[in-house]
Amino acid sequence: MADPKGFLTTGREVAKTRPVEERVRDWNEVYVPGSLLPIISKQAGRCMDCGIPFCHNGCPLGNLIPEWNDYAYREDWTAASERLHATNNFPEFTGRLCPAPCESACVLGINQPPVTIKNVEVTIIDKAWDSGDVTPQPPERLSGKTVAVIGSGPAGLAAAQQLTRAGHTVAVYERADRIGGLLRYGIPEFKMEKRHINRRIEQMRAEGTKFRTEVEIGRDIDAAKLRKRYDAVVIAAGATTSRDLKVPGRELNGVHFAMEYLPLANKVQEGDLTVSPITAEGKHVVVIGGGDTGADCVGTAHRQGAKSVTQLEIMGKPGDERNPDQPWPTFPMLYKVTSAHEEGGERLYSVSTTHFEGDEDGNVQWLHLVEVEFKDGRPEPKPGTERKIPAQLVTLAMGFTGTDQENGLVSQFGLELDARGNIARDADFATNVPGVYVAGDAGRGQSLIVWAIAEGRSAARGVDRYLAGASALPAPVKPTDRALTV
Repeated sequence: MADPKGFLTTGREVAKTRPVEERVRDWNEVYVPGSLLPIISKQAGRCMDCGIPFCHNGCPLGNLIPEWNDYAYREDWTAASERLHATNNFPEFTGRLCPAPCESACVLGINQPPVTIKNVEVTIIDKAWDSGDVTPQPPERLSGKTVAVIGSGPAGLAAAQQLTRAGHTVAVYERADRIGGLLRYGIPEFKMEKRHINRRIEQMRAEGTKFRTEVEIGRDIDAAKLRKRYDAVVIAAGATTSRDLKVPGRELNGVHFAMEYLPLANKVQEGDLTVSPITAEGKHVVVIGGGDTGADCVGTAHRQGAKSVTQLEIMGKPGDERNPDQPWPTFPMLYKVTSAHEEGGERLYSVSTTHFEGDEDGNVQWLHLVEVEFKDGRPEPKPGTERKIPAQLVTLAMGFTGTDQENGLVSQFGLELDARGNIARDADFATNVPGVYVAGDAGRGQSLIVWAIAEGRSAARGVDRYLAGASALPAPVKPTDRALTV
């Protein structure tokens, strides 16, 4: 155990953020560089080394949290990194982007603020990179088998790295011009600087993984032909079909999906564009959707110089404490103030958009909304609450409905779908097509980055067994596993 009295003597401290007026003028990560290292060992010492560590249940990766907390407390960063990588291929991604269901399940969190597991994780991996502990791990021998991975998000990259290290020759196909999927073009730079992705890609290249960008399976290469070319295929194409808002005025200029808006801002940071074709500069911006993608739109609009930013959420405002129907160790719905919300803007709850209003040139100018209340699980408008707010740029961040079916990938493979429109798979993550597997949001539906990595690792085991007859690769989750929620 780290510090037997740590949870009694040390209060919770989290990473410090840079001043708002400073960080909205750049696109760097919002946290003060190096601010965690002086405090993180004591924070790790708050871990109680529980007999039954429920943080394991909260995390689908099965991270060995008490073990690397102990090493971090003792400042044995090399050992901490080894235990961290034992269950997670990319802890620098999850340490920055995961909402930390492990902390919601922390036993200390029953009656105290939980251990800062996420901050400990990111400190360990950043220290490991700085000290040279993260090195390529090429296989000792090659199996002679080939695997194609479709999609280079966290699920695809995890599957590719596991299979490469198992000795198979792996090629990752990505339809965008750079590797990373939504990590690259969906997550703003201020949440995760893309240098973190770049150095992982270089590690994977050194291990033997091949990357093919600007190739869309289904359009550029027929999926059936790809299947014949490789011994196995892993589909990790994500759930990229955005949920639309079919109300009058949707066709007006200035109403965009979040995934039309955010990638362009990232392309500016990559140096591909000088100015984004869709910019919030000088505009009244409305973000429809109260989740993480909506918050990403809010933070992006601030940095582009929006005149005002308003975020709409159809659900009611969550509370600051757990509701009785969301007991520990489930992941509760709590009022969340992200770094983007700290930077300004207004948040409206229990409202629904009725229609958009434009000018004579077809540009959106106003958003009409109404307050709602839920009856029998459905939102009902409250009479007399209709009003309009200025809106010259609207982003739709209402989630995703499934994998892309318009590019031919699903039909060309002949894949079966489940009742939710996701690609169906069995207990080994295998589809109905022999040798074709699916991992991540394409099979699970929209989910968290930790679930994507866990599924990539698990699907890799299924592929390895298919190719080699047996596998020593870990499989942290089953396709039927679900988050610890109510």
